[in-house]
Amino acid sequence: MHDLAIPPNIRGNSTGLREAQWPLQHITLAGLSWLVEGASQTANPPVIMLHGWLDNSLTFSKIAPELAQISPLHAVDMAGHGHSGHRPPGQSYQLMDYVADIAELIEKHICGPEQGAKVDIVGHSLGGIVGSLYAAAFPERVRKLVMIDSLGALSRPIEETIPQLRKSINKRIAGSGRSAVYPDMAAAAKVREGGISPLSHEAALALVPRNLKPAGDGYSWCTDARLRHPSSLMMTEEQVMASLKAVQAPTLFVSAKEGLLVSRKGLDDRLNAIPNMQRVEVSGGHHCHLDGDTHPVADVVKNFLEKE
Repeated sequence: MHDLAIPPNIRGNSTGLREAQWPLQHITLAGLSWLVEGASQTANPPVIMLHGWLDNSLTFSKIAPELAQISPLHAVDMAGHGHSGHRPPGQSYQLMDYVADIAELIEKHICGPEQGAKVDIVGHSLGGIVGSLYAAAFPERVRKLVMIDSLGALSRPIEETIPQLRKSINKRIAGSGRSAVYPDMAAAAKVREGGISPLSHEAALALVPRNLKPAGDGYSWCTDARLRHPSSLMMTEEQVMASLKAVQAPTLFVSAKEGLLVSRKGLDDRLNAIPNMQRVEVSGGHHCHLDGDTHPVADVVKNFLEKE
């Protein structure tokens, strides 16, 4: 594991931070664990933190130290991201496979065979989607669920099923282009600043080191390029609604005022689908937990998880 794993500024500010690896049947997941000695954690279950698409466990580096004061905390690099393993050749990154990975991780490494053992899940974006699906499928394992600028899977009308399949297969056959090489981390961070969910330069610099690997005289992405391939099958809105209705755990939706869901149609229907739902609005964009003033996010999540 190279020296980009935990940037020095994160290392110095996060007591109890350590690298983690969780071997599963077909892949090894990596991540960061915050285990603060002497913290008041006896009454609270472990927290599993799940990042967004193309991000990694460092996305929680600002709020995790606060949450680690009340619970042992494990931020996971999902498959193909950060320092986790990549899917084998011929496979792709299906949403339900992420859910299966997290289920196996929790059973093998977090809860074990203990009856009644539970976790809290905090997910951002894709991580919130994965967390909600896991909570729906395994309600006996989830005490509380937090979704940051995330509220159920992306959906497509049923008539788009075959066009989506065709697009996915064509991309799989075409493959991915060669990864770019950047002279330094600042140049890679500059690229990450743009896109669907823009980041400040400071936030990008905090995030990208774990998605980079040395390449010649510079750095290239260690993120699996297949993550950018279109999904072969998307859920319908009816399926998404059914999954949300199956979530039994008390749930917190952290809504970012300038986030990606601000103008999303049908959001109220999704909110109303979860039986025990609380919504809190915070300032900031899609990465409100990483970019800018993150204290409001840390406070609302910590208060939610601490309440009985």
